[in-house]
Amino acid sequence: MDDIQENYEALLQFLYLAPVGLIQTNGDGAVALINPLSAQLLMPLTREGNLDNLFDVLGEVAPDLRHMATSFDRLNGSVCEGNHLYIHAGTPGRPGTQVISLSLYKLDNSRFMAVLNDVTLQVKRERLIRQNEVWFNAVAAGVTDYALLGLDASGLVCEWNATVGNLTGMTREDVLGKPYSLFSPDQATTPDQAQDRLREADAGGWSLDEGWRVKADGSRFWGSMLISPLPKPALGSETLPLLDDETEPVYSLIMRDISERREASEQHRLATACDHLTGIANRRAFFEAAEREITRRKQSPRSLSLVLFDADHFKAVNDTYGHPAGDAVLCHLAKLLMSTFRQVDVVARVGGEEFAVLLPSTDLQTALKIANRLRENVASQVVEVDGVTIRFTVSGGVASMDDSISGLDALIKLADKALYQAKAAGRNRIQTYPMD
Repeated sequence: MDDIQENYEALLQFLYLAPVGLIQTNGDGAVALINPLSAQLLMPLTREGNLDNLFDVLGEVAPDLRHMATSFDRLNGSVCEGNHLYIHAGTPGRPGTQVISLSLYKLDNSRFMAVLNDVTLQVKRERLIRQNEVWFNAVAAGVTDYALLGLDASGLVCEWNATVGNLTGMTREDVLGKPYSLFSPDQATTPDQAQDRLREADAGGWSLDEGWRVKADGSRFWGSMLISPLPKPALGSETLPLLDDETEPVYSLIMRDISERREASEQHRLATACDHLTGIANRRAFFEAAEREITRRKQSPRSLSLVLFDADHFKAVNDTYGHPAGDAVLCHLAKLLMSTFRQVDVVARVGGEEFAVLLPSTDLQTALKIANRLRENVASQVVEVDGVTIRFTVSGGVASMDDSISGLDALIKLADKALYQAKAAGRNRIQTYPMD
């Protein structure tokens, strides 16, 4: 008996002194053991300091975790490993998004063990390393299936060669004098974002992006686009005279067809940036995109709006029709969001029944108009599950960045206040901040 007690005390000591967060729960997520580091990492997620249930605490940043745990049908094993949770707590002294790595293991039919670790700095380093690797791969890869162009200071194509025609089928007349965004699908970017890439190239020596590109016949291919500033001639050096119809290029643009990597890239995106249930962007992808847009706005002021949507009376849907029906409602809402907003907008599921849409280069009134279009679409349609017809509505809160808003956390709080007012006023409505 003494040996058992000693072993138990040793286990508790290890739990409390471990350099990572450790949490033991029962099958429903109720916390049985938690060490101080776990409490420190999770505290920003709970307003009242209640850490009784892990699944409840992580409900906003990992809405799929409870489902993943309860549907894990093996006696024991890994439910998930190294999932990144993006937390924007606004804690003084710790600006920006905090990234926590979560691994969850099933010990037996009644116990789970969660392992938490703060990997914020590691993620930043890995992102920089990935960017460098992608850049070197783009340069070192073969010289086939590429196009080389020159851009002027505004991002207009000022230099063309036959490689452009070989890759895209476009002629000299098709591209000269046009913004380089003509190679991207409609609504895939904004003029502001196209300028952002030039500024990023100025600041870092290059800017690289992967995505869909379009050809002259309207077909698409998965392509990389590398923009780098051209060196300026040294003072006193000789330069070739320009012809009457020429403009000195300021940037070079290399575009490559990397369609063979599309499947691997898509699988990685689905695993890391997509919500498990709905297939749209997850909380992680939303915060990454939002932080980028706010940083760009500080460097080059422009409109930026945020809409928070919440499915009205969603708990009643689950209680009345069951969780599978609730899942169907969320998937239906996600599809309507994707069809209503632009490709350039970031549509994400950020909580159980809460969705966020970030609208670059969009002012408050335009965001309100589109949000109301979504609300009307939801109210006019039904969801059918196992022969049962379900009607539901959504409420929304809209806020836009201005110089008085300190950052993403503050913008979210304003949109959340507007959402609260919309629900308090009877739901099935969109409210702006400041209030009308």
